[in-house]
Amino acid sequence: MRRKSFLKRCSILTAGGLLYNQISWALENKQVEALSIDQLYQMFKSPDMIYRPFVRWWWNGDKVEKDELLRELKLLKDAGIGGVEINPIKFPQRTDDMGIKSLMWLSKEWTDALDYTLTEAKKMGLTCDLIVGSGWPFGAEYLEGEERADIVTIAVKKVSGLMEFEAPVFDFLKEADPAVTSPYPHRESEVMKVFMVPDPMNDLSEVIDLSDQIASGFIKVNIPRGNYAIYALVKTKAFLQVINGAPGANGQVLNHFNKAAVEKYLNHMSDAITKQIGSLKGRVRSFFVDSLELEGANWTADMADEFKKRRGYDLMPYLPLIMWRIGGMGNVYDYNYGTKFTDKFQETIERVRCDFDRTKVELLRERFLLPFQNWCNKNGVLSRAQAYGRGYHPLESSLVVDIPEGETWIKYGVGEEISEIDYRIGRAYTQANKFVSSGAHLSGKRLISCEECTNTDMVFNATLQMIKLASDQSFITGITHSVYHGFNYSPKNAPFPGWIRYGNYMSEHNTYWPFFKLLNDYKARVSALLQHADMYADIAILPPLYDSWGKYGAPNEPFPSLTYPDNLSLIWEAAQLNGNGTDYVSDNIINKSEISNGFLKYGDRKYHTLILVKVESLEPETAKKIAAFVNSGGKIVCVDFLPNKSIGLTNAPEKSIQVKQVFNELLTQKNRCIVKESPKDNYVLWYRKIQEELGIKPYLTIENGNPFIQQVRYSTPDCEIFLILNSNYNKAFDVTIKPADNISKNTNCYYWDAVSGNMYTLDANQGIALALYPADMRVIVFSKKKYKNAQPYTEVRAINDGDTRVNSSWGVSFNHIDGTKSTTVFNKLIDLKETTEYRDFAGTVVYKNKITITDQKVSHIDLGNVQGISQLLLNGKDLGTHWYGRHLYDVVPYLKQGENNIEIRVTTTMGNYMKSLSDNPVAQYWTNGKRKPQPVWSLGLIGPVTLF
Repeated sequence: MRRKSFLKRCSILTAGGLLYNQISWALENKQVEALSIDQLYQMFKSPDMIYRPFVRWWWNGDKVEKDELLRELKLLKDAGIGGVEINPIKFPQRTDDMGIKSLMWLSKEWTDALDYTLTEAKKMGLTCDLIVGSGWPFGAEYLEGEERADIVTIAVKKVSGLMEFEAPVFDFLKEADPAVTSPYPHRESEVMKVFMVPDPMNDLSEVIDLSDQIASGFIKVNIPRGNYAIYALVKTKAFLQVINGAPGANGQVLNHFNKAAVEKYLNHMSDAITKQIGSLKGRVRSFFVDSLELEGANWTADMADEFKKRRGYDLMPYLPLIMWRIGGMGNVYDYNYGTKFTDKFQETIERVRCDFDRTKVELLRERFLLPFQNWCNKNGVLSRAQAYGRGYHPLESSLVVDIPEGETWIKYGVGEEISEIDYRIGRAYTQANKFVSSGAHLSGKRLISCEECTNTDMVFNATLQMIKLASDQSFITGITHSVYHGFNYSPKNAPFPGWIRYGNYMSEHNTYWPFFKLLNDYKARVSALLQHADMYADIAILPPLYDSWGKYGAPNEPFPSLTYPDNLSLIWEAAQLNGNGTDYVSDNIINKSEISNGFLKYGDRKYHTLILVKVESLEPETAKKIAAFVNSGGKIVCVDFLPNKSIGLTNAPEKSIQVKQVFNELLTQKNRCIVKESPKDNYVLWYRKIQEELGIKPYLTIENGNPFIQQVRYSTPDCEIFLILNSNYNKAFDVTIKPADNISKNTNCYYWDAVSGNMYTLDANQGIALALYPADMRVIVFSKKKYKNAQPYTEVRAINDGDTRVNSSWGVSFNHIDGTKSTTVFNKLIDLKETTEYRDFAGTVVYKNKITITDQKVSHIDLGNVQGISQLLLNGKDLGTHWYGRHLYDVVPYLKQGENNIEIRVTTTMGNYMKSLSDNPVAQYWTNGKRKPQPVWSLGLIGPVTLF
């Protein structure tokens, strides 16, 4: 990257720190001083508060009081949190509210509490974001008419002749009622159209209109011989209410396709606040939009007119035919609902369906996203939004907002298996993350946030190691900052376990809380580093968005159960596992790119290779731009087939011919344009063969790698940075990484330890050998700068059969979180879940023993299998804490000849204990509830404890 461009895109004022009142740097400071590698390391070693993880701070039921707000802010700062996202939400069920009244959203009392929070947070150096509205998607009771979200759905009855069919219109209304998560009880439905078609259907000429019978209340028709389907097109006004909205911000969901309604809603919120407490500039970093889970909202008063203006034909004859029956979240309930189509008409239907989704995306951008961005600018704060899918363009929306946001989940199986069949297995990041980060990179943004470690299942069993692993997977996708899901506002004297809406039970009552800051120190260092560098990408990947929308419609959930293509994530992963960097691109990005000497350039991003993943449909303009790229020396890989048709219905035959001609000509350039069939398995090997065939050079190779060993590269003018991650929760792997000569030659190699902040030198001449233990991530830095004071780093070897194990009996003390204590003796170490007496324990287990040393060569103690957070005390000296990975302690110089006292403290998870609290409705809901049954988890020091 050119240094001038780098200077323009840096995101702090000086290396000395980012003052709180300058948090609007993205709006006010376009050209700032870049960091030298010395400054970068100092920022890494001692990161400012702004880089620390934030938390989503649920104001449960808005039952907030000033003293408690202040207590919780102090609690969060002491735990290493850098900011809060103020998030009013519905009070959780099964919870004692202690008689505390709710403050009405935007009321004088609520705004006064907000003002107090902003003031006190600023004093502490904590950053505040503020969610728009409450719950999701946002709305309010006061909305009326066209300000409320509408949906158009269908009801279909399949019939066979000869027969007389008769049914009340009410039956169609009942079947078409959208099965959404949170239906508005006063929704109003009307049948717009009724018609009959044959099954299968050939074209629109076969439609028999029955709409003139709607007014009678009954639909009657004589069914000819054969199979038919009777369709009803139904519009439901105000169909959806806010999910988990706080008082004053629940009720009907806003119509996000209505610009006037959007601006009225947003201005109502900001006016109510600023009229009472003044400008939010310098007090609120960003307004935040949570998941735009519109549950299938697809209509507004001028939708049909806008469609015709943009697409050039009438939508209404096709509209019922492009739809399916929907269920929760607006996702398709049944893809076989309705009539079948002949092959020719099926293509027509898919083109129209794509055109409809294109129109909705355009309207949402113009009428919601841009007004939201302008509103944020007007108020002097940044915009932050989960602007992907669910009606947004999954990539291009991130070009608009200041802080694009992805989403990472904690689910069972994360870190245990990486599937090549189902992308959801073994991964914490959603499919959206790569779209979001790519859009941010393309628009020059470095601050890319993530709703991190969303947890609605294993709330009391999430460990710091699991949170780290999931978060590190986010870094691999291009995320640079975390907003944890989350911290519950819960009074100090609330009945145990407190008020819980969602999250990882980030509470002072959690057993891991005393160690939480260790995780946050680690994450702050990584975020500080990545927000001052640019993720490197040399491969562009074009997903088949328009084909996907045409075949299945745009998805509405973070982990879609049906995806097209189902191997999209596997391909970018395979490229990065083989030492390339990747961004997704879109048709519009390609169209606006420059072509130069075999590179596709957009802003400061440039790619030498473009991979089209199952792309069938392109506009001729895009096809020609890709041809120009290839003709200039660029390379393309078409996965499974060449693009062969155009997008949308208008002038489809003529445009399709143009697309086919372009790619048929490109195919003659065998050394730069190839078609590769998707593999049945082993995507890493498949991609490696593509590298060899096209001469694509990796910037890094990983020997003995596997799908768990992931990497990402970042660059600054002074250094190259690699993150190397073992995303397995249980297994260790020995690998060797070998950077390309242009990176390693004539440079110095360093390991920047994000846990301690220390720097070490590495010898990279023969490759860098790494012993990556579970959830281990290394930061490797190459620079011409030589640090003479940096100590050499060598991996500590693994234990072997010849090492000494501690096999004597252990004195064991149990300090339970309920205040009880007990002691016992273990003849051997054991998993506490295998015992009746201690299976339900939660707290700290203290293991004591004596070891006799006659060999001065002993330098380390390895605790073996530890199910919890470990601390080691040797002869009364505290040797530190391990909260993930290998529980290995350097015992020099604390180990002495002769007898030594060893004390190992293991802090366990608390899920087993919560399962045992049969009389606690909150504990039972999260551990034994019908949808959240928790397994019994392993606990304690299992060992073996080994000296070597």
